[in-house]
Order: sequence, then C-alpha cells, then structure tokens
Amino acid sequence: MADLTKPTATAASKTAAQPQKGGNLVATLAPIVCIVLGYVIWRFVLGNASNFTTPDPAGGFWPAHKGPKGNLTKMYEGGIVVPILIGNLLIVLTFVIERLLTIKKAAGAGNITEFIRKVQFHLANKEVDKAIAECDKQKGSVGNVMKSGLKKYKEMITNTELDTEQKVLSIQKEIEEATALELPMLEKNLVFLSTIASVATLLGLFGTVLGMIRSFSKLGEEGGGEAARELSQGISEALYNTALGIGTSAIAIIMYNVFTTSIDGITYGIDESGFTLTQSFAAQYK
Repeated sequence: MADLTKPTATAASKTAAQPQKGGNLVATLAPIVCIVLGYVIWRFVLGNASNFTTPDPAGGFWPAHKGPKGNLTKMYEGGIVVPILIGNLLIVLTFVIERLLTIKKAAGAGNITEFIRKVQFHLANKEVDKAIAECDKQKGSVGNVMKSGLKKYKEMITNTELDTEQKVLSIQKEIEEATALELPMLEKNLVFLSTIASVATLLGLFGTVLGMIRSFSKLGEEGGGEAARELSQGISEALYNTALGIGTSAIAIIMYNVFTTSIDGITYGIDESGFTLTQSFAAQYK
C-alpha cells in the first residue's frame, strides 16, 4: 500500500520544484534600468541647459546650472540624491504594474465565491467533469488549485485500494502541492514595494540634509543679504528630496496594502476550495 503512494509523492515533489528553476528577469533588470533612467531624467530632462538662465556649458556628470526657470526644474538643484529617488519612483511604478497584471490574472474570471459555489453544486450532483469545466472557465489560481484537486478527486472515486480516509488525505496532499506552486507567484516582487516604502523616505531626508549642509556652508562663507537669499532658495531646493521620498514611499505603502489584501482574498479562496473538495469526498464516498 505504501509503495503505491510513494511514486506519486516523488513525482509531485519534482513538479513543485520546477518554478524555482526559472529566473526572475524583471526583478533582476528593473531596478538597474530604473536607476539609470532616473539619472537620465535628472541629467538630460530636468538638467537640460535650456531650463536654466545660467547654464553650465562644460556639462559633465553633474553640471552646475543656475537659475532654474520652472518649479519642476528646481528639483535638479536638489542634488545627486534626486536621480536615485526618481529611480526608486520608477521601480515602484514598474512593480505596481507588474503585480497588477499578475494578480489580475491570478484572480481569474468572475467572482471566486460564486465559482466555489458552482463547483460545490456540481460535486453534490456527482458531476466532477462539469466541476473541472468550471475551473477551466475561472482561469485563476483558485481554479488551478481546484482543478488539480478535482483530478485527484476523480481518480480516487475509482480507486479500490485505499480507504476513504486515505483518499481524502491524497486529495488534500494534491491540493497542498498545487497551492505551493501558486502562492510564490502571487507574493513575488512585493519585497521591492515594502523595502522602498521605508528606504525612499530615508533617502529623501538624506538628500535634504546634504542640501542643508551646502546651503549653510554658503551662508558661512559669504554672509550678508545675498547669502540669506541663497540659503532660503537652497532650503527650498533641498526639500524637493523630502517631497519626492515621501511621495514615493506613500505610493509604495498604499499599493503594497492593496496587493496584500487581494492576495489574502485569493488565498482564502484556495483554502475554501481545498475544504470543499475534502468535505465533499468524505460525505459522498464513504
């Protein structure tokens, strides 16, 4: 009896290990590309010579342009932390879009509660094939897990070698293995949002502190009314770092909570589907 179930467990273990082999290309390349793009936006868009009354013709990595013509252009004078903050904002937007598409696909078509109710109805009438057809229509993570469980469910109906308790355990194990394939896909890359939610604010404050140091250094060197004017202007420019950092952090926190709530709903549906299958089998095939 034990020999019959062992090969099935081995095959399932190999299947469960497959997703771990694939590389996460988006997670590898997106942060690097976004940081580089952040610098390009800061240096060549915000830092375009035409945006300043006194541009620095020498150019280089960090041109010393003066006299920004617009409010947005003043962000350029916030310092070298600004492109990193812009890169963080782009990273957040990239993974927000990526997670939106992934979780939308995982949620499937239609209402999860209604889908489970239809499956329960078909199982109550012992129409397993119709229940599987409902999973094909759902096309989401709950449908995938339910379909795996239903295939094992159908197999156990005709199995004469195991008792009812062993059959239920076999269905439950199949559901657990299918769930282990789905959940990592749902939670993947959320770490970027949770990390940037904390780091972006600190980077913004760091950029502001650097700007304040530069401003007060000028005040100490020059003195007089002109220095006071430059000090107030420098503080204003430095605060762009704080604003950009807090804004990026706020977006990351909000979207992280939105995604975790959606994932919790899908996870609940997966748990409910597993409970439905095991209870249905135990009740109808004693």
